Amino acid sequence: MTAIALDAMGGDDAPRVTVEGALEAAAAGVEVVLVGDSEVLGHELNRLRGGAGGKGGGANLRIVHAPDQVAMGDHAAREVRRQRQTSLYVGMELVKNGEAGALVSMGNTGAAMATALVVLGRLKGVERPALGAVIPAGDGQVLFLDVGANADARTSHLVQFAHLGSAYMQSVYGVTQPRVALLSIGEEPSKGSTLVTETHEALVQETRLRFVGNIEGRDLLTQQADVIVTDGFTGNVALKIAEGLVSYLFDQLRATAKSSLRNKAGGLLLLPSLRGVRERLDYRAHGAVPLLGVDGGVFIGHGRSDGHAVASGLLAAQRAVDRGMLAALAASIAEGLPK
Repeated sequence: MTAIALDAMGGDDAPRVTVEGALEAAAAGVEVVLVGDSEVLGHELNRLRGGAGGKGGGANLRIVHAPDQVAMGDHAAREVRRQRQTSLYVGMELVKNGEAGALVSMGNTGAAMATALVVLGRLKGVERPALGAVIPAGDGQVLFLDVGANADARTSHLVQFAHLGSAYMQSVYGVTQPRVALLSIGEEPSKGSTLVTETHEALVQETRLRFVGNIEGRDLLTQQADVIVTDGFTGNVALKIAEGLVSYLFDQLRATAKSSLRNKAGGLLLLPSLRGVRERLDYRAHGAVPLLGVDGGVFIGHGRSDGHAVASGLLAAQRAVDRGMLAALAASIAEGLPK
């Protein structure tokens, strides 16, 4: 089994939650390399193992020392140039050298992307990497990209995102001929910005893709497509609105259920089903999203992640590595390059 590196110093509540997540993932069979200050991480491991009665995962855990870290508010490009002993940089080097199959980070997203480009570089032929979020839809899931790597994008970028997303869903989730859709303000080819209408025309010409046309924001979770493509600004806003709406709806349901005895009784009956729905919609179930298009496995999660989200991110990275994600992405892009 290939090890998965974890930026153990990245995130709002690191290293406590990152070590908690590493222990949970290690107990589930993932070989985890904790990257960060060895003294701090050793202390945290001993504390958690002692406090949990010898919590498992010891055989699947090791520490690689990295004395520095990138803070959540640090300037991404500047820190990459100045510091090469950060947990992010050292973790990326483990991936580059083949000592880890992927890196998972809950830290500074901009720094993670900048470090990946500096250390790993892009896959041959990729113009821009993209962040892809796996979101629940119907009885399955949809890959939504880009969700933040590129605030501005060109038509050629979105076409590549479609190929990367299609290859990811096929290799990691086993979807045969993934359906690709373009996010727009209407289903008609003429609807949308200049970028959207030009991209629609270009995707129609892509015979290697199963393009099913435009999709509106209200259909993100309806499983009308397996891959939904947009620019990073639009995707990030849409994803955060969806996450906020889910939290709001469940808070309102909880408040309503407590408002009267009758509602409490009904709430108790619905509670098991509602818990299942909430778990499915909770971002912690996936933990981290892949940075597609760089020459190595990189997964980036929320800075506010808890231990379970960290563990989910490690498991997602392990699944992608085991199923040959990187080779599939490289082959998909290479197929479209001039011979």
